[in-house]
Amino acid sequence: MIKDIFQIIGKRTLAFFEEFGQISLLLFGMIKNIKNIHRTRKQVFFQMEHIGVNSLPLVIIISIFTGAVAAWQAAYQLKGIAPLSLLGGTTSRAIITELGPVLTGIVIAGRVGASIAAELGTMKVTEQIDALEIMAIDPVRYLAMPRFLASVIMLPILVIFANTISVAGAYVVSDYFLNVSFNVFFNSVRQFFEFSDLTGGLLKTIIFGGITSLLGCHIGFRTSGGAEGVGLSTIRSFVLSAAMILILDYFLWTLLF
Repeated sequence: MIKDIFQIIGKRTLAFFEEFGQISLLLFGMIKNIKNIHRTRKQVFFQMEHIGVNSLPLVIIISIFTGAVAAWQAAYQLKGIAPLSLLGGTTSRAIITELGPVLTGIVIAGRVGASIAAELGTMKVTEQIDALEIMAIDPVRYLAMPRFLASVIMLPILVIFANTISVAGAYVVSDYFLNVSFNVFFNSVRQFFEFSDLTGGLLKTIIFGGITSLLGCHIGFRTSGGAEGVGLSTIRSFVLSAAMILILDYFLWTLLF
């Protein structure tokens, strides 16, 4: 019994380090191939549109209600403790440093990370990636690097939109339901706003975008088992990406703020 337990632990540990090594090599390969971006610029622009522009409607909808809920929650927390004139500052800082980056990152992990794993997984099981290698086309340069670079570039831009819309949603709730005027709300925002909050939140999103696309590409390249394997890879990509975003968010918070 004890021997079996140690065997399972040993196999899982070896599998973890093996996969970690594969992910590290993939990351190194993508960074190394950035110098060849002129050869894949069309793919990069296409992925920027797919990841950024096409995700904007979903980000807008989520951001409106994120800001609205943040305003209600902040008003509830301030009730009896501090005046509602502080509502703008408390909600904007929470949105800019935490809610905007994390929620947008998780949305992109569900929409884009899973999509990357599904696309590359389908190409893998249908031997399209093998065909690229036969034609002397590096799959990392042609498939992985454009998706990685586009995610790193577009996620901070999406978060800027998300932050702006979330603060606007918080103001609408504050003005129409909590009787906090425009001047009072945004004077509080200006009073508590620090540029380091914005830069720290955007730095987190760069890392979130990179880890989402990296895991999506890695899992897609390792897909096997036909249509069922593609489905499992899609689920695994989202689960791992979302988990890593939350784990990294904690450690990045301790370092940046």
